[in-house]
Amino acid sequence: MNNERKVALVAGANGVIGGNLVDHLVSLGDWDVIGLSRRGGADRGRVRHIAVDLLDPADARDKLRGLTEVTDVFYAAYQDKPTWAELVPPNVGMLVNLVDAIEPVARGLRHISLMQGYKVYGAHLGPFPTPAREDDAGHMPPEFNVDQQNFLERRQSGKAWTWSALRPSVVCGFALGNPMNLATVIAVYASISKELGVPLRFPGEPGAYTSLLEMTDAGLLAKATVWAATDERCANQAFNINNGDLFRWSGLWPKLARWFDLEVAPPLRMSLETVMADKEPLWNEMRERYGLTASYDEVSAWRFGDFVFGWDYDVIADGSKARRFGFHEFVDTEEMFLSIFDDLRKRKVIP
Repeated sequence: MNNERKVALVAGANGVIGGNLVDHLVSLGDWDVIGLSRRGGADRGRVRHIAVDLLDPADARDKLRGLTEVTDVFYAAYQDKPTWAELVPPNVGMLVNLVDAIEPVARGLRHISLMQGYKVYGAHLGPFPTPAREDDAGHMPPEFNVDQQNFLERRQSGKAWTWSALRPSVVCGFALGNPMNLATVIAVYASISKELGVPLRFPGEPGAYTSLLEMTDAGLLAKATVWAATDERCANQAFNINNGDLFRWSGLWPKLARWFDLEVAPPLRMSLETVMADKEPLWNEMRERYGLTASYDEVSAWRFGDFVFGWDYDVIADGSKARRFGFHEFVDTEEMFLSIFDDLRKRKVIP
């Protein structure tokens, strides 16, 4: 396979998952990359971007009709909606439209990689059996991750290409304007707390402060995604991908606060979506004072922060299947957060 041309089609190329995946593919040196997103992007080196509306089957067919060289599809696109049921039609529809458009023209298609998450196990609904395993029993729908995998399994039957499904925990890395970026939520929340002269209080449910959690570094996930797509042992398999360590916010929160030179105070339950709703004028003042580069809209993912900080139960999955199949990478979660904060400061996203 290493002697054959490898062309990746990355859907959701501007997100925290897709963007880090594009960077990793480029770093490997033997991939050409085509990034798909609504707004497109600037071409560079072996990466070119296509602006496409995957919700529109006609636009998908028109924009992808010439991509005959694609060998691997990496699907990391996501459309946010307010309810679990409303998430299903657009997120399943985008995957169906992409496969309908690319499968007939990419005659050398080898693999379709699907990005999922712990919602497959019902993590979004409440306490679920942990550590979750890839062969755990399903749960009552709606759940678009499950529907997407069911579609790929049906579509792949009798075909030469294979699929894989990656199931990370909360993914952390650099991306702006992303609805699910916890590291940016914490960094901006801490920066505003410091500007206001208040301690960094954990804003979640009381039980969330002491529950066991794990995270998934976006760079680690990118490595796992390419591994699962290119190792024949992983054909038609799903894998939990996490950093490999566990933590409680009660232990990690003071260490994150220390990076910002902030004191901590006892947790105080509050909705970030509510208390941060009036902070745009302050953020604009901070942009002016510190020369920051990002708008408030680009760094605001407060609804997602409320979602994660509301988990007053353990959210962990068994990552041993990936290790048994040959993936042995790991990341220290505390070092991950601090490295992302360093990067955000270097990029002038936070002071």
